[in-house]
Amino acid sequence: MIKEKIPRHVAIIMDGNGRWAEQHGHPRIYGHLHGVEAVRSTVEGAGELGIDYLTLYAFSTENWSRPSDEVKGLMSLLVDSINNEVSNLMKNNVRLLTIGDLEMLPEDVRQKLQGAIDQTNGNTGLSLILALSYSSKWEIIKAVKEIAAAVKSESLDIDSIDDKLFSDYLETAEIPDPELLIRTSGEYRLSNFLLWQLAYAEFVFVEKFWPDFRKDDLVNAIDDYQQRERRFGKTSKQIKK
Repeated sequence: MIKEKIPRHVAIIMDGNGRWAEQHGHPRIYGHLHGVEAVRSTVEGAGELGIDYLTLYAFSTENWSRPSDEVKGLMSLLVDSINNEVSNLMKNNVRLLTIGDLEMLPEDVRQKLQGAIDQTNGNTGLSLILALSYSSKWEIIKAVKEIAAAVKSESLDIDSIDDKLFSDYLETAEIPDPELLIRTSGEYRLSNFLLWQLAYAEFVFVEKFWPDFRKDDLVNAIDDYQQRERRFGKTSKQIKK
């Protein structure tokens, strides 16, 4: 592990909870319940490694179309997890943030989230970002509408629009783009996650289902990342100068 090459921001698509539960002969919600331990281990590992930002894809806008019992169970689990984990976040100096269309969440979930965000706001270690009711297409369309409204009201000059300005209208405006994306369960797709922000990220795909993921798997993914040559459109010869 090369300390100087630790990614500042790691994003994870936590996939495979339902299939893990089915393999073990249990309802899908059982996998989400055991996925909490994977979150705890990964957050601890990220803090120990000195990662500044960790974004977890916890619930997409598309997930609202899942069976109602599973969605209700996920919302209940989210509330319980917040209640149980805030003390650990405080102990480990972790700041909690969220991205996504939070207005779609039940009122009790929003209140618990806001309480945890407020309570951990002064922490100066790892920033843990939960993507909840999140969709990259939703995020991009929202940004386009806001920019269009600003141009229409003449508070923004259309010629000033560039990638930096566009990024400032995204949910992640105050957060650096991820250098590393990890997806569990052996699937090879982005699933509408951080499409703009992941333009130059390195991808690591892990065969394990999310409930089996632990901090050692995070370390292995970062070891893999550190072997990559990140060229950003340049040639190897240019990078090595």
